Amino acid sequence: MLIDSHAHLNDPKFKNDLEEVLKRARQNGVVKIITVGYDLPTSEEAVRLADKYPEIYAAVGIHPQYAKTLNDRVYDRLYQLLDHPRVVALGEIGLDFYRDLSPRDIQREAFIRQLKLVREKGKPVIIHDRDAHQEVFDILKEHAKGVFGVIHCFSGSVELAERYIKELNFFISLAGPLTFKNNVKGKEVAKKVPLDYLLVETDCPYLTPEPFRGRRNEPGLVTLVAEEIARIKGLPKEEAFLAFTANTKKLFNL
Repeated sequence: MLIDSHAHLNDPKFKNDLEEVLKRARQNGVVKIITVGYDLPTSEEAVRLADKYPEIYAAVGIHPQYAKTLNDRVYDRLYQLLDHPRVVALGEIGLDFYRDLSPRDIQREAFIRQLKLVREKGKPVIIHDRDAHQEVFDILKEHAKGVFGVIHCFSGSVELAERYIKELNFFISLAGPLTFKNNVKGKEVAKKVPLDYLLVETDCPYLTPEPFRGRRNEPGLVTLVAEEIARIKGLPKEEAFLAFTANTKKLFNL
C-alpha cells in the first residue's frame, strides 16, 4: 500500500480518463491520493473530486505563481474550505523564484497570510519551494511555529532537509526526479533523511519518473519513487512502503 501525497488530479490533463487513472492506481497498490489546489478554482475542484471518490482527499491553497489572486474574497473562501471534512491540508503555498510569475513581494505576502490560516485552523501545510530555499525556511521559522507540514518535491540540500526536520519537525517529500540518474543531490537526501520523515509523491501530471519520463505522470507511478528510496536505503520494499504510508497518515491525520 502507498499514498500519493501530492497529485493534481484537478488538472485538465485528467478530465477525459480519470476513472482509468484511479483504476491503475488501485492496481498498483495506491490506496489514497492527496489532490492539491494551486488557485481557487483548482482548490474547489480538488474538494469536488474528494467528495466524489473515496480514495481522494483535498488540499486547498494559492500557489506562489497565483499569489496575485489572493484577495479578501479568495482568502475567506479558503477559510471556509479548510473546514470541509475531506480537506486535509492547506497547500500548496510558498515561494517560486524560478518562474517569478507573481512579484516576489506579493508572493511573500500571500505566503505569510496563508500561514495565518494554518495556525488558526490547525491543519498541516504543503510547501512549494523553488529557488527560494533559505527564504522559505526563514519565513516558516518565523510564521509557522507549531505548524505541521511537508516540503513537497524537495530540491534542497541534505543540510537543509536536516534543519527542516530538527528545527521545524517538517516532513520531506520526494518525487519523480529522484529516479533520474544524474540527480545526485536528491539521492543523497533520500539516503540521509530518516525514513520516519519521508513522504513520496508524483506531483502528477508533472515530473514523471523513469522509465516513463516524457509522458504524463499519474498516481500509480508513485511506486517507482518509493522503490528508488528503498533501493538507495538498502531496505526491503515492504518496510519502506509501510513507513511512507504511516508518515502520510500521520501528517494528514488520515
